[in-house]
This record gives sequence, structure tokens and C-alpha cells, in this order.
Amino acid sequence: MSAQNSAGIQTLLDVRPALLLTSSREFRTKRVREARDEAKKEIADYKASKEEEFKKFEAEHSRGNQQAEEEASKEADKEIQIIREAGSKGQAGVVKNLLSAVFDVQPVAPEKE
Repeated sequence: MSAQNSAGIQTLLDVRPALLLTSSREFRTKRVREARDEAKKEIADYKASKEEEFKKFEAEHSRGNQQAEEEASKEADKEIQIIREAGSKGQAGVVKNLLSAVFDVQPVAPEKE
């Protein structure tokens, strides 16, 4: 019986390093997975914070552009109004000159050289 016990003990001693190695590998694999998941989460958090920072930056700077666009639009509207007023003031005279040029033709004979 003692031979059997010592054989069983020897078998357990032989199996123990393999079990330790397997559990060590499983632990390392599990830890690597956890580290990868943790890194993915950190990357996602960093990306979200940078996107939020960009949106704030964009909002602050687009307001300035929007104000500049509004001012340019107002100035353009003023200039268009001035041109329209000038056109309406001289419109009658221009039409009269065009009509007289078309209807009051005075033919001129060409000169001989």
C-alpha cells in the first residue's frame, strides 16, 4: 500500500507543475484581456474628451465667423440698396437716351479717301 500511496503522491507531484503552469497561463491570458479592455476604455474616454474639446473650440470660433458673415451681408445689402437708388434716379434719362439713339437716326455718308 505504501508503494501505491507513493505512486499516487508522485503522480500528484508530476501533475502539480502542469496545473500551476496552466493556471498561470490562464491568469496571464485573463490579465492581458483585462488590460486590453481597460486600454480600449481609456482610449474611448480620451477620444470623447478630445471630441468635446473640439466641439467647444468650434462653437467659440464659429460664432466669430458667423458675426463676420452677418456684418458682410449687411454691408452688401447697403451697397446693393445704394446701387438700386442710383439706378432708379437715372433710369428715366438712360431710357430716354437709348430710345433717342434708336429712333432718331441721323445717317452720315462715308468720306472718300
